[in-house]
Amino acid sequence: MSERRTLSVALLLIALTACGRQPSPPAGSAAGAAGADEGPRIAMSVDNVHIEYRVYGHGEPAVILVHGWANDANYWHAQIDALKARYTVVALNLAGHGASGNNRSDWSIVNYAQDVAAVARQIPNAHLVLVGHSMGATVALVAAPLIGERVSGVIAVEALRSVGQPPLPPAEIEQRIAPLRTDFVGATRRMVSGSLFPRDADPVLVQKVAYDMSLEPPAIAVASLRSLLSMDFASVLPAVHVPVFAINSDLLPTDAARIRKSLPDFTLDVLDHTGHFLMLEAPARFNPLLLKDLEALSARAAH
Repeated sequence: MSERRTLSVALLLIALTACGRQPSPPAGSAAGAAGADEGPRIAMSVDNVHIEYRVYGHGEPAVILVHGWANDANYWHAQIDALKARYTVVALNLAGHGASGNNRSDWSIVNYAQDVAAVARQIPNAHLVLVGHSMGATVALVAAPLIGERVSGVIAVEALRSVGQPPLPPAEIEQRIAPLRTDFVGATRRMVSGSLFPRDADPVLVQKVAYDMSLEPPAIAVASLRSLLSMDFASVLPAVHVPVFAINSDLLPTDAARIRKSLPDFTLDVLDHTGHFLMLEAPARFNPLLLKDLEALSARAAH
């Protein structure tokens, strides 16, 4: 961006709901209830784009991890070991990210939701929980009705803050994405390093995330962000009939009371002194909250 954005504008630029690549974790596959360490698998989305995913561990439910804007599946690397000890874990790359295909012209949230649904169709587990970070949470909410009754809940990470607010007007959306069209690499790096982490965050992690996100193809990133910022939650949430949990940082406040007007079955945890990538910044504190939410959703599904 031409100059540092304020914190709230930067987070809105990443997602209405509120997104580095780490070394790849061991691979897995889905076989029977689950597979383990058998390498990447491929699902075909409805527009014939291949979606790469990996499966770890076994158990019910299967936890499908959906990354955020300009990220990839490796952003969940600090959660895999904790999750696979109890559950089937599915980490996917949305189209245009990681090893998934980029032969798509419509980079919409709806099409990303179809990516998740395509992977879900290949997972044999009886129950699924969708876990989405930032943009991935919006994708998960749109995907849940596409997948159907097997979805027992959605867990949003650093997301949903704008639920209950009116969508942004088109002129404002274009104004917000204009710096990315002008200088995507510079704008992305300045936004991430200047606004998405606490001031005392690990500088190595900040630099890593800022650099990695700036490598997303600009055409894909800008189109994805335009679709995300255009999302009207009021048109999406009436079709979501499962509990929705959120784990947010304290970087910005989350108005749970307003969110519950649109999502009555909403539960919020706030992880203090963290930023937009809390699952990477503080996995020792984040993972127990994620496991707690999964246990609660599993108990509900059992009854």
